[in-house]
Amino acid sequence: MPLFERPPLETLASAKDRWTPIYLEHGRLEVDDSSVKWIGADGTLCRIPAATVSALLLGPGTTVTHAAMKACAESNTPVCWTGEECLRFYAFGLTPNHTNDMPRLHAEAWADKRRRTQIARAMFQMRFPDVAVDGKSVKELRGMEGLRVRALYTELGLKHGVTWKGRNYDRQNWDTADDINRALSAANASLYALCAAVICSLGYVPSLGFVHDAGTLPFVYDVADLYKHLTSIPAAFLAVRQDPKDDGSLVRKLLKQRVEEERILQRMPKDLAALFQTAEAAPQQAAARPPSALG
Repeated sequence: MPLFERPPLETLASAKDRWTPIYLEHGRLEVDDSSVKWIGADGTLCRIPAATVSALLLGPGTTVTHAAMKACAESNTPVCWTGEECLRFYAFGLTPNHTNDMPRLHAEAWADKRRRTQIARAMFQMRFPDVAVDGKSVKELRGMEGLRVRALYTELGLKHGVTWKGRNYDRQNWDTADDINRALSAANASLYALCAAVICSLGYVPSLGFVHDAGTLPFVYDVADLYKHLTSIPAAFLAVRQDPKDDGSLVRKLLKQRVEEERILQRMPKDLAALFQTAEAAPQQAAARPPSALG
């Protein structure tokens, strides 16, 4: 059987030029005839162009061969293990083709309290460019963000005729959540998986957040928040408007449309690079001020 031939590193597509992630469940991922192949439990057979996919998201009932994982790693394609329909993000396979430039850049910015706050402010201003953030602490930014997001929920509820009572649901008793809260959770979980795939493929550190700080994926939540108002939130309200009893398939379809329309995969690498450039520039600007200006 022919083996998968490792493509030259310089020929691999960058994250911004790759296809949206492919979600797979109940089947087997293997290598055959020099390509990565998916064999579904229903007999579906599909060859996957691993070197042009931004990530493979593996759901329940999935098995993967060592050769397939090796082929994805050599194609610089992250493999993420998720819950059903991407409602949970469990783990990812780290590709070996990166240098450590991005993790070092990320860690250095995160470890510097001043630069960490600067990036948090820049993240907030990306979403709300008309709001002054100079001098605001991360705690203050969180409060400001909460007010604006709640206003957005109310606005979309009125626009789509969806009853909005607040972001409230019980993780232990999911069936008690109303339609819009279930739709928001499904859309956000899928967006988290997408952001995690891009973050990991670019070499950033998912566990080092600037606004969020809890759990193992705070940077994923930071990045997802930059695009929720463009993607998962409007997709959720539109889905409930079209089908209040949607099982999650419609909201994910609408989310995918929003991601493509807003060119999120193309924008995210550039936006992240700009955020860290902001953090690098801030200390230099401060150093250039006269001593009296530094207080």
